Amino acid sequence: QVQLVESGGGLVQPGGSLRLACLASGRTFSNYAMGWFRQAPGKEREFVAAVSSSGAYASYGDSVKGRFTISRDNAKNTVYLQMNNLKPEDTAVYFCAAARSSWYKVLSSDYNSWGQGTQVTVSS
Repeated sequence: QVQLVESGGGLVQPGGSLRLACLASGRTFSNYAMGWFRQAPGKEREFVAAVSSSGAYASYGDSVKGRFTISRDNAKNTVYLQMNNLKPEDTAVYFCAAARSSWYKVLSSDYNSWGQGTQVTVSS
């Protein structure tokens, strides 16, 4: 399995931006599709974004389209989530995940490696 460590979470005001990073180790990163999910207290885990193993293709959840951008740097074994125009409803623990696949995946059940999560809080 791939080991994943997220970073970049924190407290930000509404309308602000954050960039999350997820560093992978243990396997050939470029063989894995990567995804970001989030979970708010009392809610189910929600799909945020996913990217293909090459980085050429991506998919986004409806609630973040036009505001978030997923990208990856295979030379650095890292996937990023750029979050702009943040809203209070974006507050959650954000997890990155890896799937042994070329194509991106949108279901959490398709991923078999998960990070520990990083807290994002959007509040004034």
